[in-house]
Amino acid sequence: MKRYKVSAIRFCLMMSTAATLAPASVAPSEQVRSAGRIRSIDAMRGLVILLMLVDHAREFFFIHAQVSDPMNLETTSPALFFTRLSAHLCAPVFVALTGLGAWLYGNGRGGGPVGARAASDFLLKRGLFLVALELTVVGFGWSFSFTPQIIYLQVIWAIGLSMIALAALVRLPRAALIAVGLAIILGHDLLDPITIAAGQPGHVLWAVLHDRTLIDLPWGGQVRTSYPLLPWIGIAALGYGIGPWFVGAASSRLRRLILTGLVALTLLVGLRALNVYGDPTPWAVQATSLQTVMSVLNLTKYPPSADFVLLTLGAGALLLAALEHGPTRLTGILAVFGGAPLFFYLIHIYGLHLLYLSALTLFGANQGDSFGVPGVGWLWAIAAVVAVPCWFACRWFARVKRRSSHPWMRYF
Repeated sequence: MKRYKVSAIRFCLMMSTAATLAPASVAPSEQVRSAGRIRSIDAMRGLVILLMLVDHAREFFFIHAQVSDPMNLETTSPALFFTRLSAHLCAPVFVALTGLGAWLYGNGRGGGPVGARAASDFLLKRGLFLVALELTVVGFGWSFSFTPQIIYLQVIWAIGLSMIALAALVRLPRAALIAVGLAIILGHDLLDPITIAAGQPGHVLWAVLHDRTLIDLPWGGQVRTSYPLLPWIGIAALGYGIGPWFVGAASSRLRRLILTGLVALTLLVGLRALNVYGDPTPWAVQATSLQTVMSVLNLTKYPPSADFVLLTLGAGALLLAALEHGPTRLTGILAVFGGAPLFFYLIHIYGLHLLYLSALTLFGANQGDSFGVPGVGWLWAIAAVVAVPCWFACRWFARVKRRSSHPWMRYF
């Protein structure tokens, strides 16, 4: 089974118990820390993976109240809706930052430039590594089964394949790369009417690229393409395309991020006002104003519609701009998480799963055959508790990684 507002800032404040652990100082203009890392980027990663932690706590501890779609207005409470909405930031922002990180790697952030070819080789190898990781360590972490009936191809799979695609795209001129990214993001909704039934030629390829569905395996069981790939390639391409912003003056980067965020959100408002294109789910006036707002914000994630990407990347650009000059202590805490994101992803899955099994053993099933918490607020509390040991673990791993001379450590 697939497992996956208090506001984002409020959640960060819940981390104040670890506030004294933040590094004491930050380079003033560029927000750069050791090894040439840009602190605002790591802090942004840290913020979105903490929101992801809340959403994954929902997958384990709110399964009794689970609905087919946490954004369905007819079956979802406002608290659950907005909690899920906050988690929508995670995948698009993280994939965009993956593309950005690839540009910084290829252009020597923290070392000599290695060039597009070396960056392409690294993207290909790390992408293959992530795909293998999704099919083994990640998949087992969700199910604790060596023979699950359904194998879920989720966000690590999507990031891995996006990196493989980006390995080819980075050889394009920057303008062409950005054009490809925009065309995919804003235009792929035109492909929604295309469906290829199981057994027909191209079914598997189309399921991986654009159609969230089940693929039958020859030896039995099924694969679920939870994250259709095509839009994520476009997002990674845009992330790579904005790379040059992060080697110039911080003030120029700040202006570009704010302008990008505002343009994206303005375009979103225009598309939602027309209510014709941009998302397969048109909004409608509801019984209350709050429900109408929820209807407008009920955007399609699988695959991410143009409106979904405009909302999440627009908000993400503005948040990243805010973190450029965010409080030193806050960005320091977040940057520890964001400095070891893959390591965090792995330990938080296993940690939540083991915590759930421990609660089930100690307290027994209190919601049918499962253990569950009574309200959405508990999910934020569980995430805050789990985040503290994860912070220490990420700090330890980052130090190990910096000291290590093993090439394979780069893939983490």
